[in-house]
Amino acid sequence: MTQLTSAITDYWDAAAPTFDEEPDHGLRAERTRAAWDRRLRAWAPPAPAGILDVGCGTGSLSVLLAAAGHRVTGVDLAPQMIDHARAKLSAAGLEGRFLVGDAAAPPTGDERFDVVLCRHLVWTLPDPRAALGEWVSRLRPGGRLVLVEGRWGEAGLPYVAGAGSLPWSGGVRADDLATALRPLVADLRVEPLSDDADLWGGPVDDERYAIIAQVGISS
Repeated sequence: MTQLTSAITDYWDAAAPTFDEEPDHGLRAERTRAAWDRRLRAWAPPAPAGILDVGCGTGSLSVLLAAAGHRVTGVDLAPQMIDHARAKLSAAGLEGRFLVGDAAAPPTGDERFDVVLCRHLVWTLPDPRAALGEWVSRLRPGGRLVLVEGRWGEAGLPYVAGAGSLPWSGGVRADDLATALRPLVADLRVEPLSDDADLWGGPVDDERYAIIAQVGISS
């Protein structure tokens, strides 16, 4: 593990106990939870589908997907995040699998999924373009890659030392992410999310979006 990766792991481990205090992390408000549930149901194929939630954090989206009848695997680098995710799924009486590991190269072996979901993760990755290729390779033919991302710059507490060297530190614009992803997939669309205040627990003034991409049936 590199020094930067170790620092990132420690950062998110320390953040785990209070992570869900953010409205779009904990989804504690019914309005926010319902907004994410609607989006996930629109982005995912009919249940039951196999869904890999990379950078799953405390598992809030995984819980919604499992409740909708999907087979969910969550991966996160931070063990404390995974502990919270497991507890959250168990408390909801739902089944799922959570693994500690690098979301950029999920420890799921040769398993393939109908959907790979990633939310607000690529800005933390030392090599996000390599991660995109890795995620696409984990999809079954015709599978979907769903990226919920944005460009927000510096906000809140400073990130780890050395984070300024990350290629997409502070997020990535939709056009740039689509350009990086387009050679890897059969088609994609960009869905703006900034104007849906219910997703975020209130209005936002930065760029937030989802990219829903599909790989070819012969992949």
